[in-house]
Amino acid sequence: MKDWLSIFKTKELPEFWQDYESKFSKHKYPKSIKANRYIVFDTETTGFDYDNDRVLSIGAVEILDHEIHISNSLEIYVEQERFNEDTVEIHGIIRNERLKTLTEDEAIKQFLEYIGNAILIAHHADFDITMLNKILNRKGLPVLKNKVLDTVNIYRATRIKSNFINNSNYTLDDIADNFALDVTDRHTAAGDALLTAVIFLRTTTLLIKRRDLTLKQLFRL
Repeated sequence: MKDWLSIFKTKELPEFWQDYESKFSKHKYPKSIKANRYIVFDTETTGFDYDNDRVLSIGAVEILDHEIHISNSLEIYVEQERFNEDTVEIHGIIRNERLKTLTEDEAIKQFLEYIGNAILIAHHADFDITMLNKILNRKGLPVLKNKVLDTVNIYRATRIKSNFINNSNYTLDDIADNFALDVTDRHTAAGDALLTAVIFLRTTTLLIKRRDLTLKQLFRL
């Protein structure tokens, strides 16, 4: 009985969601970290309220064979009904800036098509994942099905544990400063996604050298 109800419910969902969901049915993730496909992404938002604020833009880049593929990147700007001027200084996006924008429906559809069943990576990932799931919730859709890695946890694993060092909330700026990385495009979704991708490669390279880490172990950090 449950199977029939499940099938009926699936048929009610839009075709683009069913296409996205079907990519997980038989997919198995390779054990090797380097053998997987990752999408590193970031969102810029009107604020930090999960219910009232909205996603302004999504930036994402692909990592395949442990290399960043800039040619397969994504940058989306979302049409806004609400605008918070207080956040302009943070993300740099102004209301009248001439950017091609998509409706929220078009944006999430394009994002799902782009990510497929890839492993998602973000810095302080809970916030970005929740904002995207809020979009899906407003459309009456289930939450994202992708596995998720957080570069904060991965970076923390590269640090020497000490009772005198207890910074559990490493910012992108903290890590970029430590690795001497370029932060020219900070506070744009595309710029932060690229910086996060570089940090993912630097940190996982260190961890693989030290421990010959597998994907399963990476998720446990």
